[in-house]
Amino acid sequence: MIIQLQPAIQEQDKQKIVAKITSLGYKNMEVKTQRGFYLIGIGKKEFDIRQLGHMQGIADIHRVSDEYKLVSSKWKVEPTVIDLGDGVIIGGGNLSIMAGPCSIENEHQVDLTINHLKENGVRIMRGGVYKPRSSPYAFRGLGIDGLKMWHERAKAAGIKIISEVMQVSQIEPMYPYVDVFQVGARNTQNYNLLDELGKVDKPVMIKRGISGTIEELLSSAEYVFSAGNEKLILCERGIRTYEKASRNTMDINAIPILKSKTHLPVVADPSHAIGIREYVESIALASVMAGADGIIYETHQKPEEAYSDGQQTLDFHESTRMVRKLKKAFELLNSEN
Repeated sequence: MIIQLQPAIQEQDKQKIVAKITSLGYKNMEVKTQRGFYLIGIGKKEFDIRQLGHMQGIADIHRVSDEYKLVSSKWKVEPTVIDLGDGVIIGGGNLSIMAGPCSIENEHQVDLTINHLKENGVRIMRGGVYKPRSSPYAFRGLGIDGLKMWHERAKAAGIKIISEVMQVSQIEPMYPYVDVFQVGARNTQNYNLLDELGKVDKPVMIKRGISGTIEELLSSAEYVFSAGNEKLILCERGIRTYEKASRNTMDINAIPILKSKTHLPVVADPSHAIGIREYVESIALASVMAGADGIIYETHQKPEEAYSDGQQTLDFHESTRMVRKLKKAFELLNSEN
């Protein structure tokens, strides 16, 4: 169960509630976030919820049987909205488009990409400065210096930044220069990293693991939430299956299922899902029609010259065409509701 405590609850009232939960045979865990104060009760013994409901300092009580309690839609009916400032919103009935290169390469590339995004009304730029690569000899990013350069240009243009953090030691130096921390597929179950991201006051987007289940993705988000950070976004990016015709298999099913199971925004990554440039648009459009709150994809001025993932990256002409279609699809979807 989830007990929402009143923000100004007195310590003695909280201790009385904790004692009552313990007497009912439940373990409890205290969670304080940017937006709320909760006690999480873990147990299976049936009891009359009115035994707690009258106690001083309780705002509300919810029964949640899921292992992932705080990210479950069973207690929070209204969808979570992530406000990045300057009118940039993720969730809440908006279609958020995030685009940019796989890797940040140089100043010229950043400037060209920012101009392209501005021309298409895209307010969030993706890009990697720390790159997890299968080969140790591949380009692995410009690091913090590249992020600082990118941030300077993006801030001047009113563009928000989402970038991948790979280890705990990178969080602090990256913090001033990113608007959203991304947890990549390889780190979805890096629980030390998730715990530490729960301590920061910036949004975190968690990608589904390469072979991860929907429940495992939700449990990863629960780690961040329970450590104190409610500003969470989930990302479906395809999973590894027996199929070899594409890089991964995009699980379109996961989008409506996640939208049903959680109050968190759900974003789709068609670039990593399909891994083939000419099919990215189709998967992106399908994701919007399935109910995704946003699309994150890769674009580069010359994909054939990109330092990484050129085979799945749209050029600017393809990107412009896809953004136009995504907006039309979203309008069509909402006109039917």
